[in-house]
Amino acid sequence: MHKPMILRHIPACLAILFSTGAFASGFQLSEQSASGIAVANAGTAAVAEDATTVYYNPAGMTYLPQGHSVSVVTTVLDRRTHFTNDGTGGSVNNNPPFGLGRAIGGDGGNGGGTHAIPALYYAYSLNDQLRLGFAINPTFADETEYDKNFVGRYSGLKTSIEIVNLNPSVAYKINDKLSVGAGINFAKANVEFMQAIPNVSPDGYGTLKGDANGWGYNLGVMYQLTEATRVGLSYRSKIKFDLEGKQTTTTGTDRAITADLTVPDMASLAFHHQASKKLAILGDVTWTGWSSLQALSPLVAADGSRAVAPLRYNFKDTYRVGLGATYQLDEKWQLRAGTAFDKNPIPNDESRTMTVPDGDRIWLSLGARWKLSPKASLDFGYAHVFVKDERTARAVMNTIESTTVQTVRGKFENAADMVSLQLNYNF
Repeated sequence: MHKPMILRHIPACLAILFSTGAFASGFQLSEQSASGIAVANAGTAAVAEDATTVYYNPAGMTYLPQGHSVSVVTTVLDRRTHFTNDGTGGSVNNNPPFGLGRAIGGDGGNGGGTHAIPALYYAYSLNDQLRLGFAINPTFADETEYDKNFVGRYSGLKTSIEIVNLNPSVAYKINDKLSVGAGINFAKANVEFMQAIPNVSPDGYGTLKGDANGWGYNLGVMYQLTEATRVGLSYRSKIKFDLEGKQTTTTGTDRAITADLTVPDMASLAFHHQASKKLAILGDVTWTGWSSLQALSPLVAADGSRAVAPLRYNFKDTYRVGLGATYQLDEKWQLRAGTAFDKNPIPNDESRTMTVPDGDRIWLSLGARWKLSPKASLDFGYAHVFVKDERTARAVMNTIESTTVQTVRGKFENAADMVSLQLNYNF
């Protein structure tokens, strides 16, 4: 009996965690703050108005008040992923799985769901020039699950991924115009993936659970061009995870395996312009280096043997453009709105997987900041994300990647809504 095809697809689920929470390109998680969501994350690398700047641009800590600054965030994300089958079939000569008399399957129901995304940010001023910061937040995350009879179940049925980042950082104000910052990123990845096994009848299922730690860094620069305008530049490095875990199947397999996952680097150039006493304009261009993920390394068993061929993504680099505004209504209330275009990294239908069915995205956002006291404020943010309908023509290969046993053909329809609440406190 051939090794179950789950081995080749398990690394794919790792990438997916990024897409569920953030709803940014690929599987990146961008729902890091209510203050950011309210303006579609436009200009966040130049805003520096609360402790969330520890993540967006650590140099921004030098713009925070003296003492301690804390921001606590909870975001609820509701993501919808629906697939419509359009010509999915098996291979010629009735190769598995369909030579075993099984139905091709259904559309899989809603592959998305509703999830809460927490984050915590802290900054402290040692003196007028030197600041320290710390962030705990999920930078990549996803949970996708289809019905058991999903037509694409041999390519991907369920994924659950969590990548949580611990990010200590430091910032230094060189002069009244220029500040710099840097941070270290320690990330913890946990993943679970399930798919149907095509080589047995009735359907069997395979599950992988694994985890790993990874290290990276981030850098930031903030420059005050004029009294009304500042620009920010931030960069986050790649992080590599050497996953270790266990594969189990309903057919009796139970073994240790390893796999590699590298999440991409990203850079953002942003501006904040105080157009008047009440109105501020925000904007950014953000690049993500998805081309570093062309394929995920094959899973390897404990004896060192290669499980199957790599899972091919063929991703390309992407960009995001955001534009937002804030309006100071009165002493207590500031209104916010923004929009963004987020390009997806998938080059063609053949590269679009069941668990990363990405498409180009447009954000429409609004929100407000309520000043509770001189030291405390609440942010509210809401965003709806429109995702372009995309098609897939994904080939499911046998274990040696020489024969196509199924080509999944159809259309994905995706959308998301997110609501976020953030408490800011200075003391």
